[in-house]
Parts: sequence; structure tokens; C-alpha cells
Amino acid sequence: MMDNKISASGNNLFPLFLKLENFRLLIIGGGNVALEKLIAVLSNSPQTLIQLISLEISDEIRQLAEHYTTLTIVQKEYQPSDLDNADIIIAAVNNIETATRISKDARQKNKLINVADKPELCDFYLGSIVQKGSLKIAISTNGKSPTIAKRLKEFIADILPDELETVLEHIQQYRNTIKGDMAEKVKQLNALTKELVYKKKSTE
Repeated sequence: MMDNKISASGNNLFPLFLKLENFRLLIIGGGNVALEKLIAVLSNSPQTLIQLISLEISDEIRQLAEHYTTLTIVQKEYQPSDLDNADIIIAAVNNIETATRISKDARQKNKLINVADKPELCDFYLGSIVQKGSLKIAISTNGKSPTIAKRLKEFIADILPDELETVLEHIQQYRNTIKGDMAEKVKQLNALTKELVYKKKSTE
């Protein structure tokens, strides 16, 4: 009989990958932290419709707006009504009272909110991302140490082979040739990828 008991762990975050271009993103803030969040979004999902609101907006953010037609800048003070036309909110403001107010407003309007450097005010976190071609790995420390996440990102990026994208393309082509039901396809793919891992280990 299967044991359905679920063990508690140190990190209850549910990992998922969003097709962010299907959502409307609002970034509140115009300084270095907002720039960091903006670059993270544009690097991973450049087709996302983004509106950025702030009274003060850095030159670097303005330069990005010149290159990305999906990014709209509005130079103004934040108002709760700004959330109405957004699905997901990122608050990158250097004021705890404003950040708390934005988080409260977002939750009242049933919007997902991330507040930079304030885990207790967040519904989600932006993890460190490792990408090699089509492979993307997200790392989270449950908001405890972004520095550790960054170091792990660098370590994993270094050990992943540069030819990984070619391997993924070959496996996809092989998968398309496999006959049989889903169970048989999974069995054959498991055997293939297991062999690849063992071959790599044997050459080290």
C-alpha cells in the first residue's frame, strides 16, 4: 500500500516556470534594484509586457526602454489603481512603508506580488537562473540567502557542458522516433539519459 504521508521540508515553495509573456507585469521603482529585476525579466522572457512606474528613473532603465518596445515607463508616484491593469507585481522601492502598502494593496486585489529584499511581503521570489541553451535551472534558498543562490548558480553553470544544447536536440529527435505508449517512451528515454550520465562519469 502506498504511503501518502507528505514530509515537511525546509522549503515549502512550489517551483514552476511561467510563460510570463502571457501576463502583464508591473514593476514599481526606478533605481538599481528595479534595474536588476527588469534585466532578469528581459533576459528570460523578453516578450513580456512590462510597465515600470516611478518618480525617479535611472538612465540605465531609460536606455533599456529604447531597445525593448514591450517596456513602458511611466514617471509618476505609485497609486493603488496602478495595479488594476497588471497580473504580477514587482515592488523595488527603497522605503519599507511604501513596500508594505504596495504588498497590502496587491493582495487586496488578488495580484501576485514580489517585494525586493522583503521575503515576508512576497507571494513569490525571483530565483537565481542557470541557462545553457534550452536547459534552465532555477535556484531558491527560500529567501534566506541570495548570495548562496548566486554562488550555486556560478558553480552549476561552470560544470554544465557547452555542448548540452546539441545533446538536448538529439534526444528530442530520438524521442520523436520512439514507438509505443508513454510508459515505453519514458523507459527508453530513461535508459538513454542514464547511459549518457554514466559515460560522462567514466571519462572524468
